[in-house]
Amino acid sequence: MEKDRTAPVKERLVVIGNGMAGCRAVEEILARDPARFDVTIFGAEPRVNYNRIMLSPVLAGEKAFEDIVINGDDWYADNGIALVSGDPVVSIDRATQTVVAKSGRVEPYDRLLIATGSDPFIIPVPGKDLAGVVTFRDLDDVDKMLAAAERGGSAVVIGGGLLGLEAAHGLSLRGMKVTVVHLMPTLMERQLDEAAGYLLKTELERRGQTIVTGGDTAEIIGREGHVAGVKLKDGREFAADIVVMAVGIRPATGLAKAAGLNVERGVVVDDHMITSDPAIMAVGECVQHRGACYGLVAPLWDMCRALADAACEQPSGYVGSVTSTKLKVSGIDLFSAGDFSGGDGAEDIVLRDAARGLYKRVVVKDNKLVGAVLYGDTADGNWYFDLLKKGKDISDIREALIFGQAFSSGGALLDPNAAVAALSDDAEICGCNGVSKGKVIETINAGACSLDAVRSTCKASASCGSCTGLVESLLAITLGGEVQSGPKTLCKCTSFSHDDVRRLIIEKSLKAIPQVMQELHWTTPDGCSSCRPALNYYLLCAWPGEYEDDQKSRFVNERLHANIQKDGTYSVVPRMWGGLTNPRELRAIADVVEKYNAPMVKVTGGQRLDIFGIRKEDLPAVWADLNAAGMVSGHAYGKSLRTVKTCVGSEWCRFGTQDSTGLGVKLERMTWGSWMPHKFKIAVSGCPRNCAEATIKDFGVVCVDSGYELHVGGNGGIKVRATDLLCKVTTEAEAMDVCAAFIQLYREQAHYLERTAPWIERVGLDHVKSGLFDDPDSVKRLAARFRYSQTFCQDDPWAERVAGKDADLHQHLAEVRPLSITEFAA
Repeated sequence: MEKDRTAPVKERLVVIGNGMAGCRAVEEILARDPARFDVTIFGAEPRVNYNRIMLSPVLAGEKAFEDIVINGDDWYADNGIALVSGDPVVSIDRATQTVVAKSGRVEPYDRLLIATGSDPFIIPVPGKDLAGVVTFRDLDDVDKMLAAAERGGSAVVIGGGLLGLEAAHGLSLRGMKVTVVHLMPTLMERQLDEAAGYLLKTELERRGQTIVTGGDTAEIIGREGHVAGVKLKDGREFAADIVVMAVGIRPATGLAKAAGLNVERGVVVDDHMITSDPAIMAVGECVQHRGACYGLVAPLWDMCRALADAACEQPSGYVGSVTSTKLKVSGIDLFSAGDFSGGDGAEDIVLRDAARGLYKRVVVKDNKLVGAVLYGDTADGNWYFDLLKKGKDISDIREALIFGQAFSSGGALLDPNAAVAALSDDAEICGCNGVSKGKVIETINAGACSLDAVRSTCKASASCGSCTGLVESLLAITLGGEVQSGPKTLCKCTSFSHDDVRRLIIEKSLKAIPQVMQELHWTTPDGCSSCRPALNYYLLCAWPGEYEDDQKSRFVNERLHANIQKDGTYSVVPRMWGGLTNPRELRAIADVVEKYNAPMVKVTGGQRLDIFGIRKEDLPAVWADLNAAGMVSGHAYGKSLRTVKTCVGSEWCRFGTQDSTGLGVKLERMTWGSWMPHKFKIAVSGCPRNCAEATIKDFGVVCVDSGYELHVGGNGGIKVRATDLLCKVTTEAEAMDVCAAFIQLYREQAHYLERTAPWIERVGLDHVKSGLFDDPDSVKRLAARFRYSQTFCQDDPWAERVAGKDADLHQHLAEVRPLSITEFAA
């Protein structure tokens, strides 16, 4: 076909930096004029664009890499963008208007965008170059920290700012003993005043971290080329298997400086993000605008909008940003914005509630809000931030200002939806992705009628999720009763719900994970940490005896058949049928404890003995010793039957009405080894006094004079839920059949990681009763299916490993670890 000679020639836009700033700038340009540029993006990292501010949840295990990808491969392809990943630009030739990459690739440009971000600051102390000293800036750094956490031991984080505390939180959750060393007397001193810093320090110490403020690092101690500890100038030393440097960042200006651009602290830009060379733009943490450099994400979005306006000849101009901060540490609510240093003419308004751990401080100057610090309750953060950015006169609400938006409006905004409605259209809703209230409403009016639709269209609430409530309020305000909840998809890799996936596995006879992903059009090549274990379970449940369990799709505890502990060792729990034991088993446990120096043995709530402190390399030998005494795995680690708790019943107790212990043993013999959507607990009480606590178990039996009351859906966890009475039966055989049938109905209908309590609350007890009792043969059919599946499940994993089921058991153990975030997250 002859080329269209009338087609306009596109300008060549080259972007140095595949991070949040560079790609967001391109997104903004595409939104204004998608046909204006041929775009080439160079990235130093060998991966697509991801949300760097969400690395902390990845380190903490709350998200996987796939969850924080902003622009996948399809985005580059759909927009005709050439991505050159893993090949950083090493020089800029302004005379020829070309850039040269590390590989030698030369790329010409008409317009160049520098978005090189920032470099972590490494304090110049002896030992800074030792192996095991890492920073916290990208995915590779997180992988290094995860590898260190898998080995266990101690970590020292140097720097008690935002990034350092998030790193410390993640390593602590991964089982390391963490010490934070901070030079200043107050944590996050740029964002917090002394009072809020004290509350934060106290809470982190309560969580097990050691916080050292006023700690000046003298050297990093090494041993055989690897970090071994940190020494302070006052002589204190802290052991360390890894040291995380999180003391600050500096704009990455090396390329710009070498190219002869005007560089001070950052690459100097004007209000349109143009550098001293009119053909070169810059954006993000690498720039300096009106003397200011920004290390937070919010200013980045404003810069990108101004840059795109200028690049598409719609100049608006960037005038600087007021910033706010939220700490991404689970369970800690903290917000800070503006200037809280006080000074001449400034007034402090403070609210303290020591009993509830609340602290609020606003700083007012010239009848305007200039700073705010909130700890423990951050619901009004967006409102304070909007007042601060706009410089509104607050004299009319001065007396009620500290009590928040609702009280400041005279009580008119006690409805949270009304409070959100009162925000201005340019008020920030999603700080992670820079989305305003007006943009969210525009997205809803354009057809996004559900939370997921808003997330996928404008990205509000798609990252950390802290603004989900605000987005839901905007949906309610805009659509009223027309808000669509929609079925929850199994994960972001698919548009199918859990129920759809389960149904299609049966209908299409899908019998392998890759087959499911292919047939159901998975959007990722290998799935993610959410869908792989779910698919593995659904296939096991659907095709007993045909589908082979995929160990790579199991959580680390299930792969190692032991519970990993915070210090990196494991606990081992042998099964004790119905809570019974004997001298031979007790001697075997005592011998194991002494032989392998286990520091603690604990009687569990499930009437078993838990052996703590077993090293990973000793697991096979421990299993062998316990197996020799006739003991098998208690599956204390599994999404499976855990325990059957019993009382002594009629055999010993004068109140006992039936043989509860004997029935409990029979139930455990029938159900052990079964894989479930979640952990499953059973109890049998010999009389209504309920000593075995049967009415807070997934399946509970309460023995009465006339037979057995069967209860379901109990939960003794964070949210206690008493059971619902399912039915009454007269014989042990009936009780066992109903138990097997109920378990099978739960196994076939519940979503993966949904315990019986939320399952029953979702579908209703009447649905469960209907599935069991409407057809007189249902119990027998379901029980038969359960017992059939058990013929393939009741193999002791400890005995299998000891017998050499794996070709090389020790190699298998060495490979089993909490995986890196680029792999399936364990």
